[in-house]
Amino acid sequence: MEVSATLWVLTIVGLAALIAVDFFIGRKPHDVSIKEAGIWTGVWIALAGLFGLGLLLFGGGRPAGEFFAGFITEKSLSVDNLFVFVLIMAKFAVPSQYQQRVLLIGVLIALVLRAIFIAAGAAILASFSWVFYLFGAFLIWTAWKLIQEARADEEDEEYEENKLLKAVEHRFGVADRYHGTKLWIQQNGKRVMTPMLVVMLAIGTTDVLFALDSIPAIFGLTQDPYIVFTANAFALMGLRQLYFLIGGLLKKLVHLSYGLSIILGFIGVKLVLHALHESGVHVPEISIPVSLGVICAVLIVTTITSLRASKKQAAARETTEMSAESAAKDSVQS
Repeated sequence: MEVSATLWVLTIVGLAALIAVDFFIGRKPHDVSIKEAGIWTGVWIALAGLFGLGLLLFGGGRPAGEFFAGFITEKSLSVDNLFVFVLIMAKFAVPSQYQQRVLLIGVLIALVLRAIFIAAGAAILASFSWVFYLFGAFLIWTAWKLIQEARADEEDEEYEENKLLKAVEHRFGVADRYHGTKLWIQQNGKRVMTPMLVVMLAIGTTDVLFALDSIPAIFGLTQDPYIVFTANAFALMGLRQLYFLIGGLLKKLVHLSYGLSIILGFIGVKLVLHALHESGVHVPEISIPVSLGVICAVLIVTTITSLRASKKQAAARETTEMSAESAAKDSVQS
């Protein structure tokens, strides 16, 4: 898909305007209700849908299909990110009324860093076609790693600060408490960061680590930098509202890692087949409609099985608790 410099500028300006509106809405610290989160999640998904329809009308079915496949993939991988965001919020004891501001700035940092990753990835793929093999192998390895982590079932997982974040904290110092939405304060005659800035950096830099698998994944669906960037942008910009909407449901998505591992493994195989085809080897390539169908089917099945498994686990826990209470009563009576 040929994208002019004018269209790039208009797209970036349009996205910047949407981010500004989002910032204006969330500028005042407050507890985000389920209703508010639900409305704005719907708005962001609708905007992504309209953008995809625009691509369909002006670019054709292939760019639109690539965008929707990329958007759904990035959105599903972003949901997995929310698990870590919950851990980060708990680690830094972020007051509930400030969490929406933290997520807004953190996601904005992640969007800028991902744009750099996408530009670098597009340049590398344009110059070295063998990188498709590397991306494909990496995604297959990541899929296997996700399965191992899911089978380990680490319930006591805690967030650990990365080395970059620790270095920044050591260099500038951190205040001992939150000071509203302030990012810097004067403490003992020295300008130091507040925990608000630290947690924003934690969200932004942690998301970059997730980009290590999500960026190769979307390049496995399309090599168009414009579609890669816009799919990532729309997936990330609605992440703040999605955090508050499904925060309570995250623990119920017990099979999400399995679903994501299947998706990443599938895209990894697709990348390897594409690389072989580009090398002159006659192998079948997986089309975008097939990719979109597989991704949607996996996510639907994963969600259904997760909710059923969570319901069974809840019933089993309730039965165990009732049995324990009954045994305790019998012990007292005897």
